[in-house]
Amino acid sequence: MISRLLICALLAALTILQTLPAHAQKTLMVAEPTHGVGYLPLYVAIRNGYFAKQGLDVKVMTVDGGSTHTNAVLTGQAFAFIGGPEHNAYAKLKGGELRAVVNVVDRGNVYLTARTGSEPKPGQPWPAYFKGKSFAVGLYGGTPNSITRYLLKKWGLDARTDVALIEMTTSAVLAAVKGGRAEIGVTSEPLLTQGVKQGLWSEPVINIPQELGPYAYSTLNVRLESIAKEPELVEKFVRGVVQGIKFTYADPEGAAAIAKKEFPTMPLDDLKATLDRTFADGLWSRDGSISAEAWNTGEAVVLAAGILKKPVPYDDIIDTRFVRSANAASN
Repeated sequence: MISRLLICALLAALTILQTLPAHAQKTLMVAEPTHGVGYLPLYVAIRNGYFAKQGLDVKVMTVDGGSTHTNAVLTGQAFAFIGGPEHNAYAKLKGGELRAVVNVVDRGNVYLTARTGSEPKPGQPWPAYFKGKSFAVGLYGGTPNSITRYLLKKWGLDARTDVALIEMTTSAVLAAVKGGRAEIGVTSEPLLTQGVKQGLWSEPVINIPQELGPYAYSTLNVRLESIAKEPELVEKFVRGVVQGIKFTYADPEGAAAIAKKEFPTMPLDDLKATLDRTFADGLWSRDGSISAEAWNTGEAVVLAAGILKKPVPYDDIIDTRFVRSANAASN
């Protein structure tokens, strides 16, 4: 009698357990300044379930405004933001503590184009060519603008007197060149290929990914507090990102299929042009590492543009222990 009652009790308990929800995953919010193909490895990690395997439910929220994504993390509204580690440097100089923990875009996603008929002569030095030219470029504070100012300074040209910088939203650059307002367009895909198809310009006169090399353009950044209090959580997050990056390179067709789902309204020609150039120029990091060289370039750009007021050491804004661990685990 006792054994029968015990069996009935166990069966009843098992039935209750089966009806309970599965163990809840830890929800993490990632703030992004725009929803773009450049961040595809992050979206791949989400859609392929790499975060879910770590017990994480990662969601992305797109926020507008120059430092809105940074503030979302500083105020605890988001776990991480995607953007250049220079934002961590800006915060550091104001007393905020943020760290880049994994790299996504390791090249400057910027290209300088010349309006048809305004191309440089063979062998013409860049300072002589660009002096007196008008540039259609993104707004001050944005990376395309900062890179332009960095190059001008490198060439010994004054951004105020030697050239004309016509600052605008990046989406307006093509129209500005088409309308004759500018001879140089500072742009990226898919506008770059759109301009080629319309005959506004040919291939870029300067390919920034090739010109500047490793560049910490878009990293994933968290609060130092998160690293101190929840290092295992940060490690799981980084592991998922690294898996997303490696899948993107290992299976370009699979990554493209995810891109189509992520950007259902983008014309297929635009999506293909963007992916083709991204792979060709190796814009994405291959393993999530953030090299000292990549930060040195990024820092030099924002210092030259006058946005970062003084140098900030690598170790004060970047922590690579988690990406090293993730790569060691995958080998």
